[in-house]
Amino acid sequence: MSIRRFWSPPKTVGDIKIVTEELKNFYYKRLLPIEKYYSFSHFHSPSYEDADFDSKPMVLVMGQYSTGKTTFIRYLIEQDFPGSRVGPEPTTDCFTALMHGENTQIVPGNALTVDPKMPFRNLDPFGNSFLNRFQCVKTPNHVLESISIIDTPGILTAAKKKLCRGYDFPAVLRWFAERVDRIILLFDAHKLDFSDELTRAFGALYGFEDKLRVVLNKADRVDSQQLMRVYGALMWSLGKVFRTPEILRVYIGSFWSEPRQTCDHYQLIELEEEDLLADIRNLPRNAAVRKLNDLVKRARLVRAHAHIISYLKQEMPTIFCKESKKHNLIYQLPVIFTKIQQQHRVPAGDFPDCTKMQEKLLGQDFSKFKTLKPSLMASLDKLLTSDIAKLVPLLQPQVERKKSLPSVLDGEFLGTFRRDQFRRDPFKDILKDDEGSETDFEEWVVEKYKPKYDEIFYNLSPHDGKLSGTKVKQWMMTTLLPNSVLAHIWRLADVDKDGMLDNEEFALAVHLIEGKLEGHWLPRELPSHLVPPSKRPDTPSEASA
Repeated sequence: MSIRRFWSPPKTVGDIKIVTEELKNFYYKRLLPIEKYYSFSHFHSPSYEDADFDSKPMVLVMGQYSTGKTTFIRYLIEQDFPGSRVGPEPTTDCFTALMHGENTQIVPGNALTVDPKMPFRNLDPFGNSFLNRFQCVKTPNHVLESISIIDTPGILTAAKKKLCRGYDFPAVLRWFAERVDRIILLFDAHKLDFSDELTRAFGALYGFEDKLRVVLNKADRVDSQQLMRVYGALMWSLGKVFRTPEILRVYIGSFWSEPRQTCDHYQLIELEEEDLLADIRNLPRNAAVRKLNDLVKRARLVRAHAHIISYLKQEMPTIFCKESKKHNLIYQLPVIFTKIQQQHRVPAGDFPDCTKMQEKLLGQDFSKFKTLKPSLMASLDKLLTSDIAKLVPLLQPQVERKKSLPSVLDGEFLGTFRRDQFRRDPFKDILKDDEGSETDFEEWVVEKYKPKYDEIFYNLSPHDGKLSGTKVKQWMMTTLLPNSVLAHIWRLADVDKDGMLDNEEFALAVHLIEGKLEGHWLPRELPSHLVPPSKRPDTPSEASA
């Protein structure tokens, strides 16, 4: 029997590659010439390279120290990685890129910036003070075959704010935020300390809120009343920082390697974690959509930038008073933005941050600016109006079947017989048909799948009719489900609590694993209809005895 991997590859790999190649061609043919002509990289981000299009989806993990960033990454990839260390104090001041490799190796930051196959070549302007604190860890890992993960230093609290990093930390965060597919921001349910550096880090994420997912971690360590108060305080604080009409998605989770504590909101944590993991799991499938979206955003910013540069060039005098006119134009930049919006119908949302643009303009020679070139602008308009539109049909998302909530009985996995002629009596373990006749509720829903489960069971060489915990664990790990999920399945399947599984218990375990991989929810306690027949207290043999 083959079990579908937890990290399954996209079903439309061919279309994704076609879209990626087309985006690359459009960029080099239509957008890059305009960026060079108007010196776009001097004001905004550097030009794209092949690696920016070809790289795997990236996940940026950030948060204050001791919020569980490293533990969260271990939870995702199910293994340790070189240089990782967990502790209540700041354990690292490095940015670490976790990527797939045939052998485990660490590549230093300076070497990464000269490798054309890596998407980090444009980090060199941040200097050695940053590159000495940047590294890439390549390791063989099934999850990293589909995504790459960027681990960041813990954001300092108010007590640590006097420490200097030696490089522009918010600028580095913004560089990554522009290029990654998902940003995971972790908070500790025990403490919510919005320090100055955290606020500056939030500023670096401005404009990328659609990529942001907030996680309130360690939620099993507080009771439900405390969790409700902390959640409300977090939402209020985030609302003050991210002034957007949309409410940020905040997940409640407990991404620990330790056993999860039993709490009143245990089921809520399970649901929230499943939602977050599903979101990350779908990143490879949605990577092409993100690249297309980022290219369109960049093209619109380039168009606004070209109009700004052209306007400033036209307003400059030929000979006299150049410097005073330059400073006057910089001061009037907000008014200039409005004029360009009205004259060229450029949306206000396409313009860069006015304050940052003013800072950049102070060091520029306006006499070297270029006026509008009609052929380049026509090429840019063609990119936005027709070229990109041709790629959209290839990216139509596949609508997946919506999984029901655990409060709704979900097919045979939760033991219901969805037949029109039956209805469940909530007070008895029997079924009634429409005529009122009773049918014994004795069928074990795993029974019809048991022959294929038995084949796996006997291939694992049981001793005295049972498999040891070590053998079962080795096999269960091949499913690539998180350890916490597998541990929960083991607790449900080991009905007699003897630390081993017989053929019925093993069949139950495989059935639960298959259901979990299909997106169903695990019961917190084993329902009576899933208990193996030989383990039921009212089995016929025991009753006759």
